[in-house]
Formats: sequence, structure tokens, C-alpha cells
Amino acid sequence: MSIEVGSKLQGKVTGITKFGAFVELPGGSTGLVHISEVADNYVKDINEYLTVGDQVTVKVINVEKDGKIGLSIKKAKDNPKPSSNRRKSNTHSKGNQDRTETFEAKMNRFLKDSEDRLATLRKHTESKRGGRGAKKG
Repeated sequence: MSIEVGSKLQGKVTGITKFGAFVELPGGSTGLVHISEVADNYVKDINEYLTVGDQVTVKVINVEKDGKIGLSIKKAKDNPKPSSNRRKSNTHSKGNQDRTETFEAKMNRFLKDSEDRLATLRKHTESKRGGRGAKKG
């Protein structure tokens, strides 16, 4: 069976590492699902999502000349929506923030947050160095 980019296949997880999972495909070939291709959200520990022996549906995302096969579980789903998930998480974390916020408004908010954080950081580092007494003109 020829493995083609874009095809969806059933496979069996045969091994798990820190960086991904190896999946045996039909025909005996093996591909790698990188940890970033396991789920739509951030995956810190792949063992929370997969175990050896699991049957998974994967999509072939690349086939290298040396025979390495790149696979994706999240792209094999029927309705992947990574951009809408990102937008939802930002909206929830910021409260009732307007979704149609302009670029200028976003930049102004970012600059204000950045300046506040820098001021707090300076205040804490100055107190550890001895404060303003160390600065003599």
C-alpha cells in the first residue's frame, strides 16, 4: 500500500517518546506523530493522550525521501478549528473583551501591560540591589 500525503489511515500506537508517538500503519510501515500534532491544545505530557496499543486515525502530512513518515492526529479530525480555539481562550482570559478590537487598541493595551510589568520588575530589582542609595551622581 502506497502512503500518500493527505490520506487518512488507521494505525496502532507502537511506541511513545517525549517528542511524539510512533504509529504502525497498514502495510507494516511506521510513522511519527509529533507531540504538537496530537491535540488542538498544548500537550505537555503525551502519555495523557495516548498509550501503546491505542488505535488512532492519522493523516499523512509528509513523506521524506529517506522514508520517514510524518503524521497528525489533530488534522485527521473532521472539523479542526485551531484558530477559533485560540480566539476563545483569549476572550475568556480577558473577560468581556471586544472580539473586533482594532490593532491599535491591542498595541496600546500591550504597551500598557508591558510598562506595568517593567515598572514592577524595576521596583523589585532596585530593592534587592540596595535601592536608590546605590545611585550617586
